[in-house]
Amino acid sequence: MTGQMANHVIVTDDGPIRILRLNRPDKKNALTDAMYEMLSEALENAAVSKSIRCVVIAGGPGAFTAGADLQDFLRAAQHMEGLRPQATRFLHRIAHAGKPLVAAVEGVAIGIGTTLLLHCDYVVAAIDARFATPFVNLGLVPEAASSLLVPRLMGTRRAFELLVMGRPLNADDAKALGLVNEVVPAGEVEPEALKAARQIAALPAEAVAASRRLIRGSTAEIVRRIDEESELFKRRLKSEEAKAAFEAFFSRKG
Repeated sequence: MTGQMANHVIVTDDGPIRILRLNRPDKKNALTDAMYEMLSEALENAAVSKSIRCVVIAGGPGAFTAGADLQDFLRAAQHMEGLRPQATRFLHRIAHAGKPLVAAVEGVAIGIGTTLLLHCDYVVAAIDARFATPFVNLGLVPEAASSLLVPRLMGTRRAFELLVMGRPLNADDAKALGLVNEVVPAGEVEPEALKAARQIAALPAEAVAASRRLIRGSTAEIVRRIDEESELFKRRLKSEEAKAAFEAFFSRKG
């Protein structure tokens, strides 16, 4: 792995808090396979660490993450693959995350940028945050167990609006629907997220872990849905609808 790639995810520990910072600003923090791998390793290490009590996932000004890198999707479609193993490993890891997860969201949170928040325990968003899941627009299906967790969170009709129609949410909408805990000015997002993380880290760790398991419900059910979505995703990538949607997307970008 090159030094430049390693810098796309910056991992720092601040006492009992591990901070995972997405750092690919020129691409609005779009996630590559290498970034998925780095995030998975950092989460796996945190899960078994006796000193880490909470994990914060942060982006940067203007972008939490624009989602998975569509060039990776295009390569997967050309090689008849589904979700790459790196992405699947990350999805399983956030479903199994052993420590509480806090997210600090500024700017765009697209695709996985929105769906990973469903696995977080506390989310702080900037006033300028925008959330969208344009999977169906690309001829695909939702991922990260969002087809299970979004209806559970906000009901089937709002889930259809978000996941199928692809309508974006602003920060206030996201808070009203339960996706976000706090909405604050952009400059206050990380301080507020770290404040929440410190409050969580100060609680009795075993009691937090047991309570979190009760609140989150069956991890096995979540993982099953991730795998079911992944299989459908793989089939959809080969579809004429997806091929046409990707061609249209890249021709617009070109």
